[in-house]
Amino acid sequence: MAEDFKLLDAWRQGDKAAGNVLVRRHFDALFRFFSIKVPRQAKDLTQRSLLACVEGRDVIRQDASFRAYLFGIARNQLLLHFRGRYRANRVFSPDEVSLDGVDGGLDSPTGAIAEHEQQRILLAALRRIPIDSQIAIELYYWEELGVAEIGVVLEIPTGTVKSRLARARDQLRREIGKLARSDALLRSTADNLEQWAASLRGRLDRE
Repeated sequence: MAEDFKLLDAWRQGDKAAGNVLVRRHFDALFRFFSIKVPRQAKDLTQRSLLACVEGRDVIRQDASFRAYLFGIARNQLLLHFRGRYRANRVFSPDEVSLDGVDGGLDSPTGAIAEHEQQRILLAALRRIPIDSQIAIELYYWEELGVAEIGVVLEIPTGTVKSRLARARDQLRREIGKLARSDALLRSTADNLEQWAASLRGRLDRE
């Protein structure tokens, strides 16, 4: 990803062609990150993240990959968006609050994306687990980020990421169990989590 950082530096110095290359490389990943959570604001938050990416280049961790840097910015933009909507008398914690807890399910993309019942259940279950748990699952299964990269995005020690992912999977399976209308559907969804996550990634790419 060293080339990405070179393009970013050139963009900051006014090279629009370098900026266009960088945007083409990573726009889809950023848009996917937001569209699964806040579809109506996905384009705006993607653009804000790219702008923040350019403005914040000087504070990047030297050991971070470009994707970790980019998704870290995207997470911060998402949390800023939610904090502006959260109840003023409540403390907003992405490790405790789910998307449904923030917007009550009003901004869910489930119906538009899911082709199969298992996909619908998985999407709905993701919205019911804490936001940071959802992000960890998506970065691991959809974006194929490594443990160290996920740690940078979530701002937690690398050694904590594996336990965080295990907890996120447990949370997700519990919610799947509440949503599945039969034992067979529960097993099909929960036991083939990687398969259905990959199929959803494909659907998002085609949207």
